[in-house]
Amino acid sequence: MQDGTQRQLHFNAFLFGCGHHGAAWRRPDSPVEQLGDIAYYEQLAQSAERGLFDAVFFADGHSVGSPDQGPRWFLEPLTALAAMSRATSRIGLVSTVSTTFCTPFHAARMLASLDHISGGRVGWNVVTSMFDAEARNHGMEAMPGHGERYARATEFIEVAGRLWDSWADDALVMDRAGVYADPDRLQPLHHAGDHFRVEGPLTVPRPPQGRPVLFQAGASEQGRDLAARYAEGIYAVAYDLPSAQDYYADMKRRIASAGRNPGKVAIMPGLVTYVGATEAEARRRQAEVDALLPATHSLAQLGTFIGQDCSGWELDAPVPALPPASEFTGPQGRYTTILRIIEAEKPTVRQLLGRLAAGGGHCTMVGTPEQIADQIELWFSSGAADGFNLMPPLLPESLDEFVDRVIPVLQRRGLFRSRYTAETLRGHLGLERPAARRHQGREKALQEVGARPPGRG
Repeated sequence: MQDGTQRQLHFNAFLFGCGHHGAAWRRPDSPVEQLGDIAYYEQLAQSAERGLFDAVFFADGHSVGSPDQGPRWFLEPLTALAAMSRATSRIGLVSTVSTTFCTPFHAARMLASLDHISGGRVGWNVVTSMFDAEARNHGMEAMPGHGERYARATEFIEVAGRLWDSWADDALVMDRAGVYADPDRLQPLHHAGDHFRVEGPLTVPRPPQGRPVLFQAGASEQGRDLAARYAEGIYAVAYDLPSAQDYYADMKRRIASAGRNPGKVAIMPGLVTYVGATEAEARRRQAEVDALLPATHSLAQLGTFIGQDCSGWELDAPVPALPPASEFTGPQGRYTTILRIIEAEKPTVRQLLGRLAAGGGHCTMVGTPEQIADQIELWFSSGAADGFNLMPPLLPESLDEFVDRVIPVLQRRGLFRSRYTAETLRGHLGLERPAARRHQGREKALQEVGARPPGRG
């Protein structure tokens, strides 16, 4: 968070294919042919930088999904961000890296390298992944259990942090007479835990930020606890203001209980926006892309969410009555969100399909720049958000419209910066550069991450 007297918003731009709406790629003028062209992503990053965003963000997946229904993944995120760092100068660069499919040494090395390349603008979104199809691409029969994944993630984060700290800031001597780096200023880890054995030190000197900024999206109990212990920025899912306020209060409490400063951890719900000169124009634009959804696929997807056959539902009629959440035996989170959407918006079936196609259960704001700014300010001032992870439904136009039309309104209200005042992602977030930690004794370090030395227990 900023150190000034007035708290200000944070924004990340979540870049995804042709946009977050499931039918974005179907538009006649969509950039679907450009998804393998790095210039497309460089231009998106430049737009977000023009808007003075904290960072751009890439999610990542390790299975192809249903390729006939639209693009999900194309370029590997860290590779793309390395190129994008050369086309930008200030904006942060955040990538998802899975703790289930990677190792701490490999992840720490890649992220530290990108932090050097970008001059200190890298963030790491920690995920444990979730799909068996992904696991099968990494030599597993199925995903490990939830508890095992989070135990591995905890150890992974600890080890990665120690690897970034394995070079002292002054370790590089570069004395051409004979000493490149002072061996006494490098620390091996000698780590032997339940999930990883890592000798260290890292092969990359300490990153410009000390450590890349750590983001996490904690939803489950274990996810929330992990985020409370380690995250420096949190991506949240919140459909409406009350659910956002509940999550915000819970996470701030958990962060404080973990002995950390809640004011230094930005909570950023996902945000989908449709901007128009009038509210009617914005809703028309939303309806136009909703109409491109293939009804058969969309109804089948809805059927999986609500546990019943929707194939015969009339698209332009109201949504049929659904059982209360207490009677639903499937996953509760998405089902509860669908019930809330139906209650609050009273959509037709087509409108519900469109609502779920663009951001799922994330907050959606539709209207003029002033109306959207009003809603953003309400969330920001009422204990629901420190900023937002913008999820443009249509790329590039939804991002450009937000940058060119909504950001100026927020700037006039004093809610968002009018220029960059820092060079690094940590600086944008108001975070100090951490000092390198001296490694603890091997036994104590193992105890802290719940690991056992080989041959014990």
